[in-house]
Order: sequence, then C-alpha cells, then structure tokens
Amino acid sequence: VRFVESGGDLVQPGGSLRLSCTFSGVGHRYLEMSWVRQAPGKGLEWVSSINPYPEYNRFYAESVEDRFIIGRDDTRSTLWLLMTSLKTDDTGVYFCATGGRTTWEKPDGGQGTQVTVSS
Repeated sequence: VRFVESGGDLVQPGGSLRLSCTFSGVGHRYLEMSWVRQAPGKGLEWVSSINPYPEYNRFYAESVEDRFIIGRDDTRSTLWLLMTSLKTDDTGVYFCATGGRTTWEKPDGGQGTQVTVSS
C-alpha cells in the first residue's frame, strides 16, 4: 500500500484548502478510506471517512462536521478532502488511511501533507 498526499499549505483562519491522496497497491474500490491528522505534539486523530462503492456514506469527527467534505474517485485512485472555514486547531499533518473511524490503519512511512492555519 502506498499513499501520496498533497495540497497542504499555509492559510489564514477562515480559509479553505483541498487535499488529495493518490493510492496504489491496494484493492481500494472495496475499502472504506479515511483522513487522519497529527497536530503538533499530539497523536494521530481520525478526521473523516467514506465508504466504498456503492454506498459512499461519509462520516466526520465532530470537530470538522459541517466544515469538511470527503470524497473519492476510484477511477483515478484518489481520495480528497475539501476543508473550509479553517481554524488554527486544524493545523497538522494530514494522512490518508484505510478503514474507518475506529479501524483506520495508516501505512508506515507516509509523508502526509502539512496544513498550517495561522494569521
């Protein structure tokens, strides 16, 4: 399993970003996929997940509900995360993972993408 995350940047509070993750080496069409993040000095935290085809049900952590939208394009092996109304607490490194809220697994060695929300 190999994930490549991108799209992170420095953004002001209230701004927006769209993260992308391309993946290979896994039967992704059949897997629930997640975004997780790691804030400075803290552990990994589940952010959001999406079921595989055909359900595509979406789930969000309470802290990002109504601000983030998760999506996937299995034809392009891509998972994405649209983040709006960003807050300083959203700062961290974002990774994609397989699994859902309590079952996610992040492959070792992933670089993630840095999101910094600051004025």
